[in-house]
Amino acid sequence: MTYDVIVIGSGPGGYSAAVRAGQYGLKTAIIEKDPKLGGTCLHVGCIPTKAFLHAADVWERFLHPEEDGIHCDNPRLDFPLVLQRKNGIVAKHAKGVEFLMKKNRVDWIKGYGRLAGPGKVEVTTQDGAKQMLETRSIVLATGSEARMLPGLKPDARRILTNIEILDLPEIPKHLAVLGAGAVGVEFASCFSRFGSKVSIFEILPRIVPIEDEEVSKELARLFKKGGIRVETGARASDVKVCDKGVCFQVALENGNTENVEADALLVAIGRKPNTDNIGLEGTRVELDRGFVKVDPYQRTAEPGIYAIGDIVAGTPQLAHVATAEGMVAIAHIAGKPAIPVNKNRIPSATYTEPGIGSVGLTEAQARAQGHKVKVGKFPFMANSKASILGRHDGFVKIVADEKYGEILGVHIIGPEAFELIGEGVLAMESESTVDTLIHTIHAHPTIYEAMGEAFNAMYGQAINA
Repeated sequence: MTYDVIVIGSGPGGYSAAVRAGQYGLKTAIIEKDPKLGGTCLHVGCIPTKAFLHAADVWERFLHPEEDGIHCDNPRLDFPLVLQRKNGIVAKHAKGVEFLMKKNRVDWIKGYGRLAGPGKVEVTTQDGAKQMLETRSIVLATGSEARMLPGLKPDARRILTNIEILDLPEIPKHLAVLGAGAVGVEFASCFSRFGSKVSIFEILPRIVPIEDEEVSKELARLFKKGGIRVETGARASDVKVCDKGVCFQVALENGNTENVEADALLVAIGRKPNTDNIGLEGTRVELDRGFVKVDPYQRTAEPGIYAIGDIVAGTPQLAHVATAEGMVAIAHIAGKPAIPVNKNRIPSATYTEPGIGSVGLTEAQARAQGHKVKVGKFPFMANSKASILGRHDGFVKIVADEKYGEILGVHIIGPEAFELIGEGVLAMESESTVDTLIHTIHAHPTIYEAMGEAFNAMYGQAINA
């Protein structure tokens, strides 16, 4: 069988690329080694995690409804039902992806795809049968997997990655978390509200280290206020399964060493690209620590081979980045206008409570690049809708160039921050200035009024602060 495009991997980047190829009229196939389409994001990542976090939000409201004038006696968290709802959402959307393949005339090839020479992909099915496909262009979208500490293997109850923690049969009494990036802090926020005692250990000087320093500081403060232990500059070692669950040593920032026992340990120390055993040897594809090097149009150094998503060097491992890169690759393959991904316009969203949304340069990065920086900041404490919701922690922070009013970065920690960041992304993508946003009318009472106030704060003219 000969195709115009073969996509290897059906995560958000892969299936979106396949859909767009079908929309362009290209004869397309998508290869997936797992029984269902959707990849890590749908099955053991973005979607089930956020289903858990939504349940934690609802549960927290039931636990503390009095401030809204509601009494709820003896609420009970039925964790098996939480799992059931999560699984239902995942199954529904997996079927949706399958429908999209049919709608856009994309052939779903079930099996493990591997490059087998110029324009050739070998597919091995679960029963060992092999099939050779030919194509003009190949899009590698093989994703990533959780990194594990040397010598450790995940299991169903004690040593966990993002996969196992989503199917725990019960809520652990004490959950320890190694790593305070998005995965670590999201599960910490979730299980703390489910009732676990949670301890976070991060080797770097601050949690959510890619965020603006003030955001990291605020999240750490609020986590501690909510009962989550946060240790930065902490190095774990000698991790082992013991009678009570998991035991390990931690060298703390203050120089002390502590023995830690927990019912379960979530290892959230990053993700490694799935580029082994996909046939890259013998090609001109260049790797950087396992990540694939690409040009602005997602082309590798091997003619006809593109790469998108978590395997790409130099872009964050985010589902929406994979999708955007897939659109660029397919447009280029189809001879359509292709606009490369602007790395400075990629939003980051972390679904903790409070949430985090950010785009562009942090204040420190802007100053390091030589910008003369002006900052506008507005607290949610002064936002009416935040008070109505009872969620008034955090702030909006705008980083701009002082001379021209160019928006360099937007950083939010607070209610629905991951939704609010959309205005910041649009403002930067359209090259709006601070003055444009100051004169943009924001509806009242809304959470997003805080955005307009933060832009006004650039000139010391915020009304409600």
